[in-house]
Amino acid sequence: MDISLLYSIDLFGTAIFAVSGVLLAGRLRMDPFGVIVLASVTAIGGGTIRDMALGATPVFWIRNTSYLWVILITCIITMLIVRRPKRVAWWILPVCDAIGLAVFVGIGVEKAMSYQSSPLVAIIMGVLTGCGGGIIRDVLAREIPMVLRSEVYATACIIGGVFHTSALALGYSSETALLSGISSTLIIRLGAIRWHLSLPIFALQR
Repeated sequence: MDISLLYSIDLFGTAIFAVSGVLLAGRLRMDPFGVIVLASVTAIGGGTIRDMALGATPVFWIRNTSYLWVILITCIITMLIVRRPKRVAWWILPVCDAIGLAVFVGIGVEKAMSYQSSPLVAIIMGVLTGCGGGIIRDVLAREIPMVLRSEVYATACIIGGVFHTSALALGYSSETALLSGISSTLIIRLGAIRWHLSLPIFALQR
């Protein structure tokens, strides 16, 4: 995989997830410090968990502070552009989240495979990278994490990871495999948002 392309996609995903955190912070009327914290955990939380699990030390944003600068700049620009959070269309936050999710799942799978992980472990690392930051974000915002609801969220990550690792197993290039994983995750997640798709829930009868 071309390192420069992978790095560019990683920074793009960081910015998108940071936007997702800023928009949620704006709806919750947080101060600028709260906005930066929520954006940061959303953007780098999942990748941090992934690197710690893989034993990749130091974690990526300590080794390369460009990620922190991307988050800070994204926060400033987004806060300047989005002055009235209540007027932001309802679909902007979930769509931004879906784009960041798809990109981060692909990055997580790709990094795990570079550490000679098995396809199963790579898929798990992809899910952690994509969902970890969102879980921390939602917990800080006092919301039930999206991955724990009935929405098609983690399922989209798993399917994207399966497409990614399967493409590699079939001999496709890293670029093709990465794009297939990102595309499948994004299509499934956007479809779930558009048509309100959800998984069956488990509920005990009283």
